[in-house]
Amino acid sequence: MTRPLSDLTVLVTGAGRGLGAAIATAFAHHGARVAINYRNSRTEAEALAETLGPRAAAFQADVTDAGAVTAMVAEITARFGTPDVLVHNALADFSFNGEARSHLDQLTWAEIAAQAETALGGALTCIQALRPHFAQQGFGRVITIGTNLFQNPVVPYHDYTAAKGALLALTRTAAKELGPLGVTVNMVSGGLLRTTDASRATPEAVFDIVAGQTPLGHVTTPAEMADAVLFFASPWARAVTGQNLVVDGGLVFG
Repeated sequence: MTRPLSDLTVLVTGAGRGLGAAIATAFAHHGARVAINYRNSRTEAEALAETLGPRAAAFQADVTDAGAVTAMVAEITARFGTPDVLVHNALADFSFNGEARSHLDQLTWAEIAAQAETALGGALTCIQALRPHFAQQGFGRVITIGTNLFQNPVVPYHDYTAAKGALLALTRTAAKELGPLGVTVNMVSGGLLRTTDASRATPEAVFDIVAGQTPLGHVTTPAEMADAVLFFASPWARAVTGQNLVVDGGLVFG
């Protein structure tokens, strides 16, 4: 079963700003109904929804709270219909600042758990909330957001990378279990993005180094990442599931 992007209702978690906002914008430009989830960024989320028009709206929920997610899905359903596509982009508070990161001798389990609670726990709550709808219609798309630090931990952000690694594992096991329901589950992994709130702390010299090492000669943008997310939601990816697509201009291969 395939459906055009313009026929889909899409929930993007953590979409009030940064990469999430770029993903929401890309879906809206292709005619989808877009639910912009936010935790704290109400002003930004509502402003984005107003910019995107009547087929977009902002919905508040902490994705680590199963009850809040269930309530949010009910609100989205009343407004647009139950989401057919989940893009799990929400990120626990994090700054890509190599100088300020926790080294192994300082790292606490609480730091890893905080990242995993949003990356992994948020994916779980959202998938569980949407699974009955996916099963009823025999169709669904789940896209998670990963990182190319799996392949090349050029800066060892231990907590962030470990949480995203666990999310990749869940992406693949969920693909196995949800496949018979007509649901595909895939991950899009970027590297350093130019620019999001999380990467604003990155020194300009680092952006230049990454660009110089990348075959395409520039640092990937949020809009370029969003294009790959659209692919996994589109009919063109109907036979693709359990995959991790790296979108970083060729910085990392494999």
